Amino acid sequence: MSQEIKTFTISVYTENNIGLLNRISAIFQRRHINIESLTTSQSEIKNVNRFVIVVKITEDQAIKVVRQIEKQVEAIRAYYHTNDETIFTENCMFKIKSELLFEEPQIQNIIKESDARIVTVNRDFFVLENTGRRHEIEELREKLDKFGIMQFVRSGRIAVTKEEMKVSEILEEFRNQQ
Repeated sequence: MSQEIKTFTISVYTENNIGLLNRISAIFQRRHINIESLTTSQSEIKNVNRFVIVVKITEDQAIKVVRQIEKQVEAIRAYYHTNDETIFTENCMFKIKSELLFEEPQIQNIIKESDARIVTVNRDFFVLENTGRRHEIEELREKLDKFGIMQFVRSGRIAVTKEEMKVSEILEEFRNQQ
């Protein structure tokens, strides 16, 4: 196994139970592993949720974490993947003073160049939304920062694997047990 630290996306398929997030995050905390991002949502199977957790660790650590997660009663299955094995993106929103939209032509150029989308505009502010890789979002943030950002939020990673995951069969068995 490799001792090189890499970015891994850990996908965890679970039942939707209270307290599971605390138990999963405790697994990382006990190992002194910082979670770079965490997203949870419903998966492709009814009544099964999916956690997408991004961490920078060795492959040995990824294997151990996945095994520990799978010991949780509500965890159906956990996987780890490298960036090369996944298709991933993040989402973000910026809240900026409305006057800048009309008074600073450079802002409109930044919006066009970044393929950002204006979500809403009112007298006091406008909201931009953008989707991309983290470095793309950070580049946009740097460009807008000089004009003053009132609020900023970025989602965690969402990801799917490039290869078919056999999880569908396992999840189908889970569905049939419900």
